[in-house]
Amino acid sequence: MGRSKRPSILIADEDSSMRKVLKEILAGENYPIVGEVSNGLEAVMSCVDLKPDIIFIDLHTPKMNGIKALEEIRKASPETIVLMLGSDATIDTVKEALAKGASGFIVKPLRPASILDKLNSCWQKQKNNHV
Repeated sequence: MGRSKRPSILIADEDSSMRKVLKEILAGENYPIVGEVSNGLEAVMSCVDLKPDIIFIDLHTPKMNGIKALEEIRKASPETIVLMLGSDATIDTVKEALAKGASGFIVKPLRPASILDKLNSCWQKQKNNHV
């Protein structure tokens, strides 16, 4: 794995405009988007099929909420970085997501700098742990 490898990304959010904003932010930095889905169940299945390095998943996805999807993704793909997104994040919600294996939590509305900072810090941390 070369230093310049960009992590592959899967986006899971019910809101298509939110997925579009996230894709634009990531594409602007040349991150490969391997897929986008609108619910938690699809996120889990896509994680298994597409094997992304990083998944952005909303806390409130239909069919399977983000926390439950996070638990399933952790079982299926422990190496995948999961970044939770939420507009109504309470301290308890953030703590629960982190305790269940989320690598980070990003509060909506999305700000490009915070998304890229969180993505880069989680990716670097994981790469450093595998040296």
